[in-house]
Amino acid sequence: MTKLNVEGKVVAITGGSRGLGLYCAEILLRNGAKSIYLTSRKDKAVQEAVDYLQKINKLDELDAKIVGIASDVSNKAGVDHFFNTVKQHEDHVDILIANAGASWGEALETHPETGFDKVLDLNVKGVFLTIQSFYPLLKKAGSKDYSSRVLIMGSIAGIQINAIEGGTYGYAASKAGVMHMGKTLALELGPQNINVNLLAPGFFPTKMSNGLLENIGEKMVKANPKKRLGNQKDIESVVLFFCAKESDYINGAVIPIDGGAHLGEAPDSKL
Repeated sequence: MTKLNVEGKVVAITGGSRGLGLYCAEILLRNGAKSIYLTSRKDKAVQEAVDYLQKINKLDELDAKIVGIASDVSNKAGVDHFFNTVKQHEDHVDILIANAGASWGEALETHPETGFDKVLDLNVKGVFLTIQSFYPLLKKAGSKDYSSRVLIMGSIAGIQINAIEGGTYGYAASKAGVMHMGKTLALELGPQNINVNLLAPGFFPTKMSNGLLENIGEKMVKANPKKRLGNQKDIESVVLFFCAKESDYINGAVIPIDGGAHLGEAPDSKL
């Protein structure tokens, strides 16, 4: 029987203090990661996440190093702060999860430039700068036996035109753009034993999506072929597989995690 694990791996996660990023940290911790470094903008949120993971560390009798760094990875200074902190402790990184993201919804007529810039700075530029910075440590970790991993958190909004409502123009553009960028990086980095794959979650109840779900959550459930939203286990199982040795031959993939919603409305759910 195959048991997926990430035993002894060094992990870095942006946007790791809550939501999907924290789910990623938890599943990798529970399955053998040696060190987990996570970041988000607010120190309080980072510390709460570290405390949560440390409780799991203790209850499951694990011995992982868990470090939280407050930084804004939408700009080079913030990325450098995160990277330099990791580099002080580690000479390589096996798994990098570029999860940090933002959204902004507003009508076309009033949609501000600042809102558009905020989303693209974090969701696209920040992802690029993070991968660029961590590239030397990822390259050092990669081998023929285990390619180091980059997972980019995209969205079905980057695949399906009507996946999101409410004037989230920058978000849709950013997710389509970052997923295309990830494919480009997969071509370049694959021969260097660094796999780049892209996850495209649908709707998961998280702090970022809860406002939208309050308005259209019921509609999303009815239209989904699986008749539900995503949950923690849905994202965790995919993340663990893509970080485990068994997925070593998968590179440049885009994986929708949405119950099939990107295929269109389920036949029996006309609203």
